[in-house]
Amino acid sequence: MAAPPVPLVAAGAPTAGLPDLQLLLVAAALVVLAGIFAMADAALGAVSPAQAGELARDGVRGARTLQIVAADAVRHINLLLLLRLLCELTATVLVALVAVDTFGAGVTAALITAGAMTVVSFVVVGVAPRTIGRQHAYAVGRITAPLVRWLGRVLNPLASLLILIGNAVTPGRGFREGPFATQIELRELVDLAEQRGVVEHGERQMIHSVFALGDTIVREVMVPRTEMVWIEAHKRLPQALTLFLRSGFSRIPVIGESVDDVLGVLYLKDVIRQTQGGDPDANDRAVAEVMRTATFVPESKPVDDLLSEMQAARTHMVIVVDEYGGTGGLVTIEDILEEIVGEITDEYDVERPPVERLDDGEVRVTARLPVETLGELFDVELPADEVETVGGLLAQALGRVPIPGAEAEVNGLRLLAEGTTGRRNHIDSVLVRRVSAADQRDRERDQRERDHDHDPVRASDREAGPEFRAEQPTREEHSRSEERQPADA
Repeated sequence: MAAPPVPLVAAGAPTAGLPDLQLLLVAAALVVLAGIFAMADAALGAVSPAQAGELARDGVRGARTLQIVAADAVRHINLLLLLRLLCELTATVLVALVAVDTFGAGVTAALITAGAMTVVSFVVVGVAPRTIGRQHAYAVGRITAPLVRWLGRVLNPLASLLILIGNAVTPGRGFREGPFATQIELRELVDLAEQRGVVEHGERQMIHSVFALGDTIVREVMVPRTEMVWIEAHKRLPQALTLFLRSGFSRIPVIGESVDDVLGVLYLKDVIRQTQGGDPDANDRAVAEVMRTATFVPESKPVDDLLSEMQAARTHMVIVVDEYGGTGGLVTIEDILEEIVGEITDEYDVERPPVERLDDGEVRVTARLPVETLGELFDVELPADEVETVGGLLAQALGRVPIPGAEAEVNGLRLLAEGTTGRRNHIDSVLVRRVSAADQRDRERDQRERDHDHDPVRASDREAGPEFRAEQPTREEHSRSEERQPADA
């Protein structure tokens, strides 16, 4: 008869090997070591190699080793992650052995092990060490850098092998070279830094603007051709100097037969050098003799590429060419910088709010105000499908490019274009008011006069002379005579 099975471990029975107390001490030491690895991991992730190099040049102890480790931070961080996991798993196994030795192999031992190690790992390994490592990154990094460097030399083959295996079984890119997989992660980190007060709101916007620069094309930042200030090539230098003073610009495109025929760029300093240099013939010199070569770029070019090209060429203005080969506008260094740091104003820029209410009930709006905003101001429906700005709405109503003084009526609103001193035919703002009853009567009277001028009977009267017009019956007499005639059978 077979003997009954003997249980593997009985509750309270001593296990072979180390006593339970020693197992717990080893597990505690492994947890502390895992916390040190986590703290070094967090510190190394927050250390800048450039800043570590500055500390090394200043003679700070341990900074040189920290710089070496930070230069290869990806490999060392993954090694620390491997060692931390190894310590935590080993400590969990030791605690499980003690729990089984105490409570027996069953659910109770498993729950006690899981609960205890979850709390210990979260507090001792997860929260406290990583917080200390981030808050005191350079101090912790200088202390732990020698150990991390030594471990990197000893365990580098093992870490490389595990990374190779991970890349083989992981779809996609596998192990990524760096702390950020995408630009989106870096942007989210900047947003988190603003929420925690690490960066200011303006700094966050500037960082996001730098990222957006690569997604922006030249057409979105250029000064459109309708707002360009230009000068003809045959004009004389005194005329050019007057235009410079009126416009406030230091560089102006030079055109030939039309604005689509840009020949070059005229610089204010070149004009002053010519006119004030003592040359008696300078005032008779044409602009074409002094202008410089213009740089042309397509309107679809990314703005970050354009900025790099302008820096390399040391030019401050380029002419934008549209898809048909005509002049689309121009771009300056200031236009690109404003995409990063915001609007830049100088003593020549007019500070004007987008909406200004006047005393007589009129509203002055900028020509670039969105059509939707204008419709909300006056609570009217405006056609916003084909045009986006008030200036475009006025041009659509007129059927041509508006000039200062141009006026049109759109859905019960009267629009009057206003210009800017020094800007040739440039629309800077638009006066908007509701069409009143008096305006309605005036318009109807004008319409009747136009109809009267186009009346063929009146036109024949004017051509026939006064004697013939006296013999013609009036419209009322003609109607009465028709009423007296009998109807046809």
